[in-house]
Amino acid sequence: MTGIINGNGHVRSQKVRRNIAASLVIKGITVLIGFMIVPITLNYLDQTSYGIWLTLTSLVAWFSFFDIGLGNGLRNKLSEALAKNDILLAKKYVSTTYAILSIICSITGIIFIIGNQYINWSKVLNTGSIMNPQLAAVALVIFGFFFLQFVLNLIGIVLMSDQRPAMSNLFSPAANLISLAAIYILSHTTHGSLLYLSFAMSSAPVLVLIAASFILYSGRYRNISPSFAHVDFTYSRELLGLGVRFFLIQVSGIILFQSSNIMIAQFFGPREVTPYNIAYKYFSITLMIFTIVIAPFWSAFTEAWVKKDIEWIRKTVRILLLIWFVMFALNILMLIFGNAFFRLWLGKKVFAGMYMTWSLKITLCIYFLTYTFGGVYNMFINGLGKLTLQLYLSFFGALMFIPVSLVLIRYFHMGMEAIVIAMIVSNFYGPFVAPVQYRKLITLTARGLWNR
Repeated sequence: MTGIINGNGHVRSQKVRRNIAASLVIKGITVLIGFMIVPITLNYLDQTSYGIWLTLTSLVAWFSFFDIGLGNGLRNKLSEALAKNDILLAKKYVSTTYAILSIICSITGIIFIIGNQYINWSKVLNTGSIMNPQLAAVALVIFGFFFLQFVLNLIGIVLMSDQRPAMSNLFSPAANLISLAAIYILSHTTHGSLLYLSFAMSSAPVLVLIAASFILYSGRYRNISPSFAHVDFTYSRELLGLGVRFFLIQVSGIILFQSSNIMIAQFFGPREVTPYNIAYKYFSITLMIFTIVIAPFWSAFTEAWVKKDIEWIRKTVRILLLIWFVMFALNILMLIFGNAFFRLWLGKKVFAGMYMTWSLKITLCIYFLTYTFGGVYNMFINGLGKLTLQLYLSFFGALMFIPVSLVLIRYFHMGMEAIVIAMIVSNFYGPFVAPVQYRKLITLTARGLWNR
């Protein structure tokens, strides 16, 4: 198989650089299409309906923890198997993960279909009760396609395990392009239907992933393509042992990041979800760029650690920190010129109808700076699977998030920036603890929780 990871640090670095360069181009196209989708969608729906759509899609993210961390568990185990050129083991890992996730999604999907008819979506989303039947149908469409996408996303994990994140990144712009075309057609043929929008936006990623899986598993990854004959549940323990820790960290992240839309809808109304998400989307550009840079290093760090290439790891982390300083400068420029960009992006009329405070923009800027700084060290720690300390502190941070938000909103009378400040406070592991753990691991002095 041509996708197997190659040996020395020079080859590894070359592969990483190629993926970063390709990913920057691909993600640039993704962002461009994504930014084009927002004004077209806002013109198709009103601001409140768009806020409802954003909140519902945030709720979907809560269900992403049902993979029990299997995706990330597969990523590490498959990277190790490929580094050792053990194709049979790699095929068993892939087949078993597909089988487990298919079972989980089937059971969860049936439960949701039954329970959906009893959920009062109008109350959950803080809308008028007259919308409840429509919201139930929209939720069914969004969640239905999500469960399909849940399993199909594993092809992206396979690509990242083989240090080919650029190829995995192609799926997003392809799906966004289909969505953009669909919304454009809808805006000229229908009148503001949340149900039509949900179907168009939710089905596009599924179609792309089905096509990608068929092409890759019949070509480059034929040797490790999933098959019933190679499903071996005895490997579940290996995948789940590492995966469960990723799972619990993911749950903490979901509580921390995805509940923000729900809290804004409850405290400030669904209309205010829209300006918050637009500001979040804008400042997350630096996160996206930085993620493109560091994404290939997860599996590269795994391979380097297996092959005891410590010097390559040290050098790589130093380079990533220099890149972070570039992101720091870019974030400051984005803060200064934010309003000018919003007026150009959304149009003066739409932007004038949104209340976007400087305190919200400043706190979002700080949040993404601290998050990306911690990301340098998290990528190394995740690649090694030394997750116990991160698990405990991330879970503790998640428990802090909602109480801190409530205190800032109710007693300090803050606006939406309270949510962001709570996110910064709760995410203390990345910028403060992860660098210490990295130094202990790289100097081989980590003991106890630091090395588990």
